[in-house]
Amino acid sequence: MPVANRKNSMVNSDRIDHLLDQAVRDKVCPGAVWATGDADATRHTGAVGVLDPSEPDQPMTYDTVFDVASLTKILAVWSTIGSLWEDGKLDLDAPLGTFWPEVTHHPLAQATTRHLLTHTAGVPLRAQLKNLYGTDPQDIRDGVLHEALHRPPGQAVEYTDRAALILGYLAEHLAAQRLDDLARTRIWQPLGMDRTRFGPLTDTASCAPTELDQDTGLHLRGTAHDFSARLLGGVCGIAGTFSIADDLSAFLRYMLNGTTSPTRPGFGAAWTAESLTVQTGGMAPVRGLFWHPAPDTSPEHDDIWVHYGFTGTGMWINPTKGTWAVLLTNKLYYTRDRQPLTDVRNTFRALALG
Repeated sequence: MPVANRKNSMVNSDRIDHLLDQAVRDKVCPGAVWATGDADATRHTGAVGVLDPSEPDQPMTYDTVFDVASLTKILAVWSTIGSLWEDGKLDLDAPLGTFWPEVTHHPLAQATTRHLLTHTAGVPLRAQLKNLYGTDPQDIRDGVLHEALHRPPGQAVEYTDRAALILGYLAEHLAAQRLDDLARTRIWQPLGMDRTRFGPLTDTASCAPTELDQDTGLHLRGTAHDFSARLLGGVCGIAGTFSIADDLSAFLRYMLNGTTSPTRPGFGAAWTAESLTVQTGGMAPVRGLFWHPAPDTSPEHDDIWVHYGFTGTGMWINPTKGTWAVLLTNKLYYTRDRQPLTDVRNTFRALALG
């Protein structure tokens, strides 16, 4: 995609490049790709560092494919749940047990879709799928959907990967499609997100490697870093999606445009508006629907919402100003320590969106 008006804010662009160049020198990440824009276009882009430190002559490029990790929760789960809601196929506040036979007569039956989207459902805090349920996908699904709750729904905001896994299963139930097919046909293809897909990938030449695989001694490349995603064949609500900056930019522009038509995705302005508002009342940390306010900001004043991925990815959106930003890195090549990248992300957001 051509980048519009690249020269209009060279100062901020130069400062972002400098920030990320320093992150590469400090070995926060091997390289990074970034983009900012508005509802109409991608306005500024950049790429720094290398794709793989073991191949220093191969630079990171704007079309590098990244394991976007938990951005899967937005690209595949949040979006498809929103399309089902806007189609009138899902009541966010109906107890799951009233319409989903798989959970009827089990503890999850009392929770709602809104509870899951706000991380207030009271489900266990970590997935740990293999240790609990074995390796058979159906056994894992049964175990996750039938597990006892950690606490009653609605009492506390507690982040858990299980919320996205359960919502992915719910979307599959309501649409009678696998999550990868559902996301592709309802969201990615209509938006022209041609490089976005669940792994594992067969062509990994342009894919940024992530963490070291202890079994092979090689860095994972085109295979999800997340063990739960790998256990489930690469497709689950937690992680497993691969994408590029241009595709994420198209997704965020669509969120800001908020229009629907027979040739566009089924979610639009209503779902975006519902999601980018405080849904957790006086409980902390504040949550929207799978989105949360960016650190050191507040939805009452700054209105910047964010979702992160553990590999080093992030998407920000400001519906009030009509702006967005994307940052993609493969920091797991070096470390699982979150703090260095957290500092980079916060500075990037301030430079990109104010």
